[in-house]
Amino acid sequence: MKNIALNGIKASHIKKKKSYKWVDNRDGYIFILPWLIGFFVFTLIPFISSFILSLTDYSVMSETEFVGFENYRMMFFEDDKFWQSLKVTFSYVLITVPIKMAVALLAAMLLNAKRRGIGIYRTAFYLPSLIGGSVAVAVVWKQLFANNGLINSFLGILGMDPIYWFTDTRFAMWTLICMAVWQFGAPMLIFLSALKQISPAYYEVARIDGATAFDRFFKITLPMITPVLFFNLIMQMIGSFTTFTQSYVVTEGGPLNSTLFYALYLYRRAFEFFDMGYGSAMAWVLLIIIACFTGFVFKSSSYWVFYEEKGD
Repeated sequence: MKNIALNGIKASHIKKKKSYKWVDNRDGYIFILPWLIGFFVFTLIPFISSFILSLTDYSVMSETEFVGFENYRMMFFEDDKFWQSLKVTFSYVLITVPIKMAVALLAAMLLNAKRRGIGIYRTAFYLPSLIGGSVAVAVVWKQLFANNGLINSFLGILGMDPIYWFTDTRFAMWTLICMAVWQFGAPMLIFLSALKQISPAYYEVARIDGATAFDRFFKITLPMITPVLFFNLIMQMIGSFTTFTQSYVVTEGGPLNSTLFYALYLYRRAFEFFDMGYGSAMAWVLLIIIACFTGFVFKSSSYWVFYEEKGD
């Protein structure tokens, strides 16, 4: 009887503790409720739904028919434009990301110097990224590189023939690459923040030891900012893989599909041809590609990313 009473007291005590714990955390649950609702309604449910749709022949205007992995089979073995869009996107990523990172780091190093009015220069350098990859920027870029645009007018002043930027397969992709590199403000600010965290004492000691500017960059600056370099690399890589606006507005995927980005082709299959099942399958393939590249960068980071607290 005594043991039963003690067990009853313990059980009631545990229930009270749980009740108190819920009351203590209630405000926290209430505050995160909007995020939870948004996550389930706008992320998790569409995420699951897209995979289910990728296994169907769904075109909005007709009945949904389950086809299994037929969309994926067609994508890999019958769709030449799928492979063209992959080729274009990979080329864009492999060229744009390194150049944009290098330009952003160079600009950050220049703006890290203590000069009068440096804040104005930082703002001016960041402005292109502030307005981002918007349609307005793409339209302006299209006008700049038009056949009678500002760039060709400048070439005419120099006595050069005009270049047909958007109808020549040799130049169309490079106009989009230049547009992406021009918007280097966001990674530049992140690099600038990292550069300001490096103690000037490291450079003073290196100068005393006779280290050149080249040595100071590769042996002090670059190792110290590798965590930020790692972050910028991940963000820029994901952003480049999902590029859409530039190709859609400026070149419309032409000429001869030389700027047919993966996201643009996905959009066309899903929203122009109303092949939602195929578009969903393409979205999942893109997710897997980005996940593989991101995983590779994370795996390799242990060899080149320096974290001071680890003492590596």
